[in-house]
Amino acid sequence: MPTPNKQIRAVYDDKTIRVYQAYSDAIADTALAHGTFKSPPFKMERMTWIKPSFLWMMYRSGWGRKDSGQNRILALDISREGFEWALNNSLLSHQAKEFKDKEAWLKIKKATPVRIQWDPERDLDLCPLEHRAIQIGITNEAVNLYVNQWVKKVTDVTDIAIEIKALVDNNQYSQAKSLLPIELPYLLSQETANKIGAE
Repeated sequence: MPTPNKQIRAVYDDKTIRVYQAYSDAIADTALAHGTFKSPPFKMERMTWIKPSFLWMMYRSGWGRKDSGQNRILALDISREGFEWALNNSLLSHQAKEFKDKEAWLKIKKATPVRIQWDPERDLDLCPLEHRAIQIGITNEAVNLYVNQWVKKVTDVTDIAIEIKALVDNNQYSQAKSLLPIELPYLLSQETANKIGAE
């Protein structure tokens, strides 16, 4: 059975869902020490993107090798309540095209603290797949909620990313696949699915 084109897949349990971010040593070390992000060095005023897909994070960060600002891969277990609040207080990035009145769009955008993008999911070679992975951009009040309420656990998964990449480089795909997190479909209410364009 083919994977739905727009479906959230993640590591989760009844209380939390895992998302990934890549940061510098300074931000990662502080987050690990405190169990959440601290400002400084984390910038509360910037939009921050969270991703439930491990391989999409590997694509975005180049397995943690793209640059020094993304050399540490963090897995963040956040509350499902917070995650679903983000989805329900979001706008799809591509909705901008639907607005002829740019001022009206900017007003709605400013009042909505979360952006949703659906980008092609990636395989172990980081090549695009037919189905898509969700990216969730949080800003303003959503960043405060994320840092101060939603984050329940921070784990550094940089070493496992490096290990999987080494196996891929040696064409040991079955071993690499066995180390990937098991991401299962995340069930949504019909209302939430409709809002974010999920199937």
